[in-house]
Amino acid sequence: MECYHDDTLPRCKWATGDLMVRYHDDKWGIPLHADQELFEMLILEGAQAGLSWSTILKRQDTYRQAFDNFDPRKISKYTRRDISRLLEDDGIIRNKLKIHSAINNAKRFLEIQKEFGSFDRYIWSFVNHVSIVNRPKRHSDVPVSTNLSDKISADLKKRGFNFVGTTICYAFMQAIGIVNDHTQDCFKCKK
Repeated sequence: MECYHDDTLPRCKWATGDLMVRYHDDKWGIPLHADQELFEMLILEGAQAGLSWSTILKRQDTYRQAFDNFDPRKISKYTRRDISRLLEDDGIIRNKLKIHSAINNAKRFLEIQKEFGSFDRYIWSFVNHVSIVNRPKRHSDVPVSTNLSDKISADLKKRGFNFVGTTICYAFMQAIGIVNDHTQDCFKCKK
């Protein structure tokens, strides 16, 4: 179902074009707790490394199809045949390291679920299960990483995850609402 988005509302400066406006209005900075969706965002943020977020968003549906709707159990069992299939899929970013990373991260994700009961419980424990609301004045005031993203990145790396550097982790934190960085002039900040 297509949502209506009021083009007259003030938004964060990066939210331009229908796809980015929808993502900004409906997802970015909103707390996310479903494990499979958290896994999806973690994999997509890793896939974005070196690219624009809109490049990934345009391919999100194709990624869901190619990666079994981001089911970590299925992805953790991918074989060489699956890797070959993914490398031929022009609907995703066909980067061998990123594909291998998704498979590896699925395995690590399952380990965290086993240890903590859910990935949600693990990732949100870094902020005592409460979003950090920043309210930056301008987009240029939004950092690309913080001490917290450094900490999460280090912990994920220690657990064997790939493509989880501090910048990727900060973008992940924004995407799942651990951090809300809507600027002061944005209607989402005022809510």
